[in-house]
Order: sequence, then structure tokens, then C-alpha cells
Amino acid sequence: MSSDVYGLDSPLTPPVRAFRAVLLLAQRLRYLMDERLRPDGLTTQQAALLTAVIALGSPTLGAAAAALGTTHQNAAQLVTALERKGLLAVEPDPADRRRKRLVATAANARYWRGRDADDEAAVASWFGALAPAEVDTLVALVSTVLDHLGRGGEQGVRAGK
Repeated sequence: MSSDVYGLDSPLTPPVRAFRAVLLLAQRLRYLMDERLRPDGLTTQQAALLTAVIALGSPTLGAAAAALGTTHQNAAQLVTALERKGLLAVEPDPADRRRKRLVATAANARYWRGRDADDEAAVASWFGALAPAEVDTLVALVSTVLDHLGRGGEQGVRAGK
């Protein structure tokens, strides 16, 4: 399908075209992964939360929500669903019993061990139009934008700014 269908070749400014391209790509990739996870009753967002929990090493709910760029409420809903599925546990923080920590369970590790190779092959096929060096460049560029946004580059977030 040509990018013309998505309006990516329009006379809009390059940043707006880039935004549209990244947004459309993200939506499409999320849909594809949701399709892969659906038979197991999982979503891409739930998988992303589990990835964040593992990467952050038993974070608080707030830290996990921030890592995903989502609200505390949305992250709490994801946690509840993952707890029900036995893939995530909420445990007291050893240093401060009033705080809670998110911990991936052994069942979570077993689940992903059984899926990783097939999922990795599917993701590789989604990026198959790019050479390995182009994939590396894409990752570097997206990382640069994410770092910029993390340093306060989110100006104009509120309406009217």
C-alpha cells in the first residue's frame, strides 16, 4: 500500500508527516501483536507493562506507568488483568511496607519462554522491508525523539500551547 493512502506524501510540514507516519506504524504494529497475543488472552499493552516491569526491576505502579507513557489508572487496570492471569504480582516494598512493587512471576517467565522465538520471527518479518543497518538507524532515531520528549520536549501538550 502506498504512503499516499495515508497522506504521508502531503504538503504538510515534515514533523507532522513524521508524526503521522510513526503513529500509523505504531497502530499497525500494535494491531499485529494484539492478533498474535489474542489467543492467549493478552494484549500488546499488557505485554509492554510486563516488559517494563522486568526492565525496571520491580518498579512501583507509578514508575511503570511513566515508563509506558500512560496514566496511573490505565496501568492499574493492566496490573489487575495481569495479576488475574498469574503473570504479575503486587508485593510490599521491603524498604517501605506502605509502597507496593510490581513483580513478574515465574509463570510469566515460562509463558514468554514458550513464545519468544515465534514472536521474534514475526517481528523480524514486519521489519523485513528494511536492511539491518536501516533498522538500527530507525531505532536510533526513535530513541532520540523519545529521549527529547523525556527531557521536556513535550511543549504544546495542553490545548492552546
